[in-house]
Amino acid sequence: MGSKRVQQWLTFSRSWWLFDAKWQDPYKAAPIIAKYLKGAHKPIHGGSHVDCGDHVVVINSKEIALRADEWFYRVYFHHTGYPGGATWTKAWELHKKDPTMIIQKAVYTKLGVNLNRRPNIARLHIYPDENVPEKIMQNVTDQIPGLRTVPKSIDDYTKEEIEKYPKLFDYPKDYALQ
Repeated sequence: MGSKRVQQWLTFSRSWWLFDAKWQDPYKAAPIIAKYLKGAHKPIHGGSHVDCGDHVVVINSKEIALRADEWFYRVYFHHTGYPGGATWTKAWELHKKDPTMIIQKAVYTKLGVNLNRRPNIARLHIYPDENVPEKIMQNVTDQIPGLRTVPKSIDDYTKEEIEKYPKLFDYPKDYALQ
């Protein structure tokens, strides 16, 4: 009989997930992260009245990628509550001030308007780089796959890989660029 109780405890336990935001679009990643924060990926999820969500640790939020000119055209509204306290901040300015804020705002809007919104966002841990406290990394048990793969930079290739890469043509020895 004790084993059934342990199974039930494990069913409702909170897992810790890792999400690498490097080169990821925060507005495409936000619904996936919100799903894990709400617990919608679990078979026991029963809607917004059941709080069975997990923790999500987001790393490399400093290296997110927005499409085209979205850095300049997307603006964020903030109001202090006082007359004349309305401000609109462009995405690049907000990201420069706080590199974790764009992901937090994107996920916050995807959580929906319900009573579990604040407890869910409290389980979101965002870090601008890979420097995460050891106490938090000890809890991480699995990883959320990224939406797109991060390509290797030219520095990541070895000299042998560069030499083996097929060439379309070779320039003549006396060729000079103008």
